[in-house]
Amino acid sequence: MVETTVANLLREEINITDTMFAYVSRPAGERTAPGLLVIQEIFGVNDNMRILCDRYAAQGYVAVCPDLFHRIEPRINLSDKIEPELQRAFELFGQFNPETGVEDIEKTLKIMRGLPYIGEKIGAVGYCLGGFLAYLTAARTETDATISYYGVKIDSALAEMKQVRKPLLLHIAGEDQFVPPEAQEKIISAAENYPLVTIERYPGAAHAFSRPESASYDPRPAEKANILTDAFLKNYLQTV
Repeated sequence: MVETTVANLLREEINITDTMFAYVSRPAGERTAPGLLVIQEIFGVNDNMRILCDRYAAQGYVAVCPDLFHRIEPRINLSDKIEPELQRAFELFGQFNPETGVEDIEKTLKIMRGLPYIGEKIGAVGYCLGGFLAYLTAARTETDATISYYGVKIDSALAEMKQVRKPLLLHIAGEDQFVPPEAQEKIISAAENYPLVTIERYPGAAHAFSRPESASYDPRPAEKANILTDAFLKNYLQTV
């Protein structure tokens, strides 16, 4: 375990399994805080995911981001700004098995529930591939609230939606090049039958619109989505 104190945050790495680590960022101090599982994009636990964890920790959560590519190659840390790394990320996406990914998420949640600095409530948020895994997490685990940003492949698993027992928020980018309009409409139509599932649409926004380093970053929908996310998490994780 490596631990440092930065701007009232504690950053550390913990072991989930012998081959899977998780980055943890949490508020300094002795009080417990709600847990938040942060689910990676196709680039691994990279700088962007660590920054996201720090942002959530600064808002009062214990943010935990597990290395879900560890079964293929541990400690992947890629950038979409470097073409070979971008291509490698797509290769990993093709090799990744969401079923074992959810198993690893369940293992991470179990570890989180045993950490002395995490309180009773635990939520999850995921981006891109992580957005799909967040959706499956909401359907298959006991998270108290879950958020998906521009999740891919959700339309291929709509039968899972009936399993959702706690609030789920789906941010859908209107011009998502990886989720075509017909797929979006299937998701939106399915969600009409499930009051625990909330859809927020962002017309004109592309995939990864909320990631500041992305070429698709769009500050207006990003700000709206983040405000909604913050309110959603506060409502379901910070109130008893």
